[in-house]
Amino acid sequence: MSPVSRGTSESRGEDRRLLRFEPHLPHAYETIWPALSTPDGLRGWLAEADVLERRLGGAVTLRRPDGGPTLSGQVTAWDVERVVEYTLAGLGRIRFHLEPVGTDSTVIRFFHEYGPNQRGPGLDRPGSEGPGPAGPGSPRPGSAGGRAVDAEYLAGWHRRFELLESALEGHPATPSARTDQRLAALRASYAPPAAAA
Repeated sequence: MSPVSRGTSESRGEDRRLLRFEPHLPHAYETIWPALSTPDGLRGWLAEADVLERRLGGAVTLRRPDGGPTLSGQVTAWDVERVVEYTLAGLGRIRFHLEPVGTDSTVIRFFHEYGPNQRGPGLDRPGSEGPGPAGPGSPRPGSAGGRAVDAEYLAGWHRRFELLESALEGHPATPSARTDQRLAALRASYAPPAAAA
């Protein structure tokens, strides 16, 4: 498995955050597209797609395989074999843009845009509804608490892209792989530095 490059985060105004990854996978885009845009494909690395209307404006509902939180929304971009974007209540907007590199590899230009009152996917931790608090008093993007939320999301997406590559190699994720020690190590690597005393 090739390493997934580190994700980055940035502020998008006063109340939005944008996370980015650009994994370069040794697979043709025709192989990757179904993993991002079909219920069977998503099940192998991300979540169960209880509803997925594969068209612009279509409904989408994702949930953790062990029956965790359900996230509903719609398909907000759809360009067959090139771009799929889902906007989900509680998660924000996630976009996958495929760019072929030669005939046998692809870069996924991924971004996740979210606001301070979006609890997060809750797709990685059993019993979790997401990486941070919600509502009044939530960490503001760019604050120390907001950076901790970024770190949680970055670690989760990093692990998801590792699981995607594994699924493309014929090894779909098991529930234990979604909450394994690798995810704990990624959380530690993305954690913001402690404040100086």
